[in-house]
Amino acid sequence: MAEGCVLITGASGFVGPHVVASLIEAGYRPRLAQRRAQAVPAGVEAVLTGDFTAPVDWQAALEGVDHVVHMAGLAHAGPGLDEALYRRINTEATLELARAAEAAGVRRFVYLSSIKALTDAFDGPPLTEEMQPMPGDPYGRSKLAAEQGLAALDLDWVALRPVLIYGPGVKANMAALLKLARLPVPLPFGGLKGPRSLLAVENLASAILFALTPACPARQSYALSDPEPISVSGMLAAMRSGLGRGPGLLPVPEAWLRRLARLAGREETFLKLSGSLVARPERLLTAGWRPQVETTAALARLAASNRAG
Repeated sequence: MAEGCVLITGASGFVGPHVVASLIEAGYRPRLAQRRAQAVPAGVEAVLTGDFTAPVDWQAALEGVDHVVHMAGLAHAGPGLDEALYRRINTEATLELARAAEAAGVRRFVYLSSIKALTDAFDGPPLTEEMQPMPGDPYGRSKLAAEQGLAALDLDWVALRPVLIYGPGVKANMAALLKLARLPVPLPFGGLKGPRSLLAVENLASAILFALTPACPARQSYALSDPEPISVSGMLAAMRSGLGRGPGLLPVPEAWLRRLARLAGREETFLKLSGSLVARPERLLTAGWRPQVETTAALARLAASNRAG
């Protein structure tokens, strides 16, 4: 069993409860940094820090802390947000916490970055961790800048770059796909065969646990995904399997669907769902991380748990 106190930021989001539960099960003592007071599970501490639009005094929150898991940040919200706001929350606030953790003698600092720190491109070759990072938007640039700032500190840090995360409580495009899978009619998506890397929230939690251990080499960034990519047609087939149905997918050519999406003003959404983006977690797997769940089984369980949603 692991032990020690872990300060966690961003635990109120979609992935937070899964990560906190995994830390408790592993034997850690979580301490949640909260913007405003909220109920926490039994045995979990909470400290109020406010939001990150202004510097935070982390000294009291870090007292007695062995590790930090920093998941808080400004999510990728599309165009329109000021790049300075991304930099303030995702870069500067991260490095302020990291410097405070360094001064407090924290043993391991795990930063939840994003695959967008590497690229914003779709339909390119599979991503490797040796590639030169070329983020394509303010969100990705702010995440990469935080990683670069961590590298300048005398701190054992690990940056995890997750791809699209799915699991209970997921929203946005994956939630839309779940709604489609529940429709009791054939769907015209059998032709969407482009491979896409996904990340089960259970595998994210297990990767964070692994990153807290000496077995995970520090001062590195890691791509994080389920090991094997899956197509949109494969996602829908797995979800429908969880609903006790056959795939029911018609092989309509992708070009036709893209044309229809363009006419409906939804081409960008269609490309985000259908585009190919493969990023295998080779560096983590080589270090010894082992995923907890397999993609098709996890998608089937997700659909089964959302039957009435």
